Amino acid sequence: MAPAYKLSYFDIMGLGEPIRVLLSYGALEFEDFRVTRENWPGLKSSMPMGQLPVLEVNGKTAHQSMAICRYLGKQLKLNGKDDWEDLEIDTIVDTINDFRAKIGQYHYQSNEQIKNEYQKTLVDEIIPFYVEKLDAIAKENGGYLVGGRLTWADLVFLGLVDYMNFMAKTDLLSKAPNLQKVKENVLKVPNVKNYVDKRPNNH
Repeated sequence: MAPAYKLSYFDIMGLGEPIRVLLSYGALEFEDFRVTRENWPGLKSSMPMGQLPVLEVNGKTAHQSMAICRYLGKQLKLNGKDDWEDLEIDTIVDTINDFRAKIGQYHYQSNEQIKNEYQKTLVDEIIPFYVEKLDAIAKENGGYLVGGRLTWADLVFLGLVDYMNFMAKTDLLSKAPNLQKVKENVLKVPNVKNYVDKRPNNH
């Protein structure tokens, strides 16, 4: 019998990794369908919006990575205890995604002159700003990002941070002890630790 969940994404961490982390946390058996660059043109038209990741759940199809993460967070009882805490989680996740996008703007820039100019802004301004703000939030919450306990925001953070490090060519957590604690707290969950230990190291 096929698994109830099928995740389609490229053979990298990227935006698929938080979904893989959440599915692993919940011990939800899933088909990890890794699309190659060669196969993608032939599959693109069959995807809801012509993009990945896509999650199939019992024959139903969903796209948009953070919407999928939010759904899984609710399924796994990792959402907020009330509407306000749900808002806080969404705010943190959107902030992490903004940070990721700004780093991605550097990583995926093909014009070397523009890339070199942007690098200074990224290293001197953008990275310190986001890391300082997020580290302070993690400190307030005792090594978590919202509510002083594990939520799906922490799992999204774990799922994205290694890819963000790769794109930024630096260790974003080297001067962020409280964000390091967030990562450690998520990796204390055996299902997550097992997945991370065994996953392909593809960025």
